[in-house]
Amino acid sequence: MTSEKSSTVGGRPVRLGVQIAPQHAYYEKIRDTAAELEEMGVDILFNWDHFYPLSGEPDGLHFESWTMLAALAEQTSRVELGALVNCNSYRNANLQADMARTIDHISAKGTGTGRFIFGTGSGWFERDYDEYGYEFGTVGQRLDALAANLPVIEERWTKLNPPPTRHIPVLIGGGGEKKTLRIVAKHADIWHSFSDAATLERKLGILAEHGDAVGRDTSQIEISTELSRRTVADADEVFELGTTLFTLGISGPDYDLSPVRDWLDWRDAKNAK
Repeated sequence: MTSEKSSTVGGRPVRLGVQIAPQHAYYEKIRDTAAELEEMGVDILFNWDHFYPLSGEPDGLHFESWTMLAALAEQTSRVELGALVNCNSYRNANLQADMARTIDHISAKGTGTGRFIFGTGSGWFERDYDEYGYEFGTVGQRLDALAANLPVIEERWTKLNPPPTRHIPVLIGGGGEKKTLRIVAKHADIWHSFSDAATLERKLGILAEHGDAVGRDTSQIEISTELSRRTVADADEVFELGTTLFTLGISGPDYDLSPVRDWLDWRDAKNAK
């Protein structure tokens, strides 16, 4: 199954990304799930950047994000891939840029064009910080660090040899209206949130105001919204507001793919119009 590209919002097809939560399953299961999802026709594979499970047994099985993404980049051939989202606090900004560039090249095998999406955010899961020795700080401090690091990352991409194979899309997650959306307006190619239609409509207006302030047309930014616990009617509403990337989280140990099949049918119906 592949997505038809005929119907778009702002020139973009509707896409489905599936977040394979790297928790409560051994890597072999995660790897096989990724292969099946690519065969089913999903557009993007995501994981998340945490060190412990976010649900279920707190000390359950869990694997690290970036090393897994490199393996998935080598394993796959069509899907884009990235973290939903990377935690800016855990790694030096220049190192993040180099890791992203490297996965971009790994994923470009046979085509010359990479498939990596640099999804990032300011971080929020305090246990990760405490257990791994990072300074948690405040929400404001973590957002300020993200704002400071993104220009460093973007500059490093211009200095690396070899350079990235393409403009690496930057996805920024979060809905804070004062700081996060200003960072989105300045740096993001994709903005991801968990907004319902009313919230999304309000935040899109605020995002446009930030775009005016930084001199950017925010209609260039792809809008991404999570589907978990959403109905088709909910998805239709945020689609009408301009959302074209829809994400669906699945978790181990079993990784139920039946909702993915349903949402792929919905995606394909949208793109067929």
